[in-house]
Amino acid sequence: MIKNIFKAKPSTAIIIVLAFFSIYVFWGSTYLMNKVAVSELPPLMLAAIRFITAGTLIFIIARLLGLPLTITKPQIKNCIIAGFLFLTYGNGVIVWALKFVDSGFAALEASTQPLIILLLMRFFQGKKIRTMSVVGIVLGFIGIYLLVSQQQLSTQEGSTLGIIMIFTCILSWSVGSLFVAKADLPPNYFINTGYQMLFGGIMLAISSFIVGETWISPLNWSGKVQASIIGLILFGSIAAFTSFNYLLKVVSTEKVATSAYVNPIIAMLLGWYFLQEQITLQSVIAAVILLTGVYFINTKKKVLIFSRFSGRMGRMLDDT
Repeated sequence: MIKNIFKAKPSTAIIIVLAFFSIYVFWGSTYLMNKVAVSELPPLMLAAIRFITAGTLIFIIARLLGLPLTITKPQIKNCIIAGFLFLTYGNGVIVWALKFVDSGFAALEASTQPLIILLLMRFFQGKKIRTMSVVGIVLGFIGIYLLVSQQQLSTQEGSTLGIIMIFTCILSWSVGSLFVAKADLPPNYFINTGYQMLFGGIMLAISSFIVGETWISPLNWSGKVQASIIGLILFGSIAAFTSFNYLLKVVSTEKVATSAYVNPIIAMLLGWYFLQEQITLQSVIAAVILLTGVYFINTKKKVLIFSRFSGRMGRMLDDT
């Protein structure tokens, strides 16, 4: 992949490398930043501030670039639905769950999204599951079992509820991914992201007031929380989403999807280094099995052992 990147023009190659760095490191670091911020701030308030601010900044940037902000009524409705599935529930609840589980654990659990999407497409769209994907699903469930069955987790107050709620977030993201694939949305990805963030953030703010969260003035935030919020807005939202949409246009989808393998590793290492989160041997084994399963689900190539097996079976049938 790196060789192919540097076959492009030098300026384009640099931009592509920076974009991959953004979706790898910035998205991987959002779990750490959310974990730090939620230690002092109410979760729904935190997520609402992040996305309302990021959406507003996107519109300001778009206006400066001369991009049209026009949107139709059906597109407004679809942006609201997508904003709820991805951000209001999908992100807001996972930020809440970070009060009870480690950031690296949450990132690793979230890496099961390709597995959930595949199963939803099978059950609701009748999509045939390839043999390699079946192997990936089996490995995914083994990894999930190893991840959540650790004795260390059962002793943490609220951890079981946190794990369950993260899975509901993954389900929400997966449904949102299938919805967006067919929905009528603004054609410009930057503008589309801005509307989803703005609507999702507004719904988060409303939810925060409904559940009675106390909004804390930024003047009372600690320095580490202020830095985390700024990082979430500028890097985790604007830079990473823009890089993601850019990469989808200039490189293959499979290469962009490699972020699903890198983000959990980045999150686990950052949580271990900055928050002293424990990385158990069972977590490492679960991570390897889970990410291998995700690779099997995403890959379009046949693994050598299966190709040889198929070839041998074919020769045996010919001999008979």
